[in-house]
Amino acid sequence: MTWSTGLAGLTAGLLIAVVTAPVGVSGAVFLLPVQLSVLGVPSPAVTPTNLLYNVVAGPGALLRHHREGLLHSALTRRLVAGTLPGVVIGAVVRVFAVPGATAFRLLVAALLMPLGLWFIGRTIRPTRPTPDAEPSPRTVTGLALVVGVVGGIYGIGGGSILGPVLVGRGMPVARVAPASLASTFATSVAGAAAFALLSLTGSGDIAPDWHLGLACGLGGLVGGYLGACLRPRLPETALRLLLGVLATTLGALYAVQSLR
Repeated sequence: MTWSTGLAGLTAGLLIAVVTAPVGVSGAVFLLPVQLSVLGVPSPAVTPTNLLYNVVAGPGALLRHHREGLLHSALTRRLVAGTLPGVVIGAVVRVFAVPGATAFRLLVAALLMPLGLWFIGRTIRPTRPTPDAEPSPRTVTGLALVVGVVGGIYGIGGGSILGPVLVGRGMPVARVAPASLASTFATSVAGAAAFALLSLTGSGDIAPDWHLGLACGLGGLVGGYLGACLRPRLPETALRLLLGVLATTLGALYAVQSLR
């Protein structure tokens, strides 16, 4: 990694986190397209490199939730119990079943487009929290397992997808956010480690780009703090619509590129 690439990763992580942190979205969702198309991280190493972003950028918010006593919940345990094995399965699938850039771009499109449309829809018509909205424990753990696999393939951890799904079912954001963040951090650590181990048994660009991942993560750590400080002054509705349109547009572009 050259110093210019590291600086670009640091800047990208910072700017993305400033925009995504105020609306409770993981910056990893939008950082991966930057690593893939701008920074030129090879496939499949782009996935664990993106997971490193969560590992470095996440502890600040995680510590805040811990001090407020919000992490020690049954929901947190269920999400972590499901996403941890899921992300390891996802890493194996990514390395051996979807190693090429073309197929991966199609998978990125399949995630970004529905996520972007979901953001737009929930911003225009928000869901009201309901006290009986939480699925059964078995359903939560099973959903976490599936989402962990997807997160391991994409490189965003499991909580980045689980959070919107559970909030979309009507669960309060204040309860979902800490559990989702804990799940994202735990699966990102496990996922990055799984890719590092898989790189010892295979050939090609499998191991994460440690320097770039750490640079992006440091940018995300600073950007997340700034975003949290600026949150009262930023238009949350406009930011959600912007991120929704951006995710949908990026997904559509990747779909077109992969189908050519």
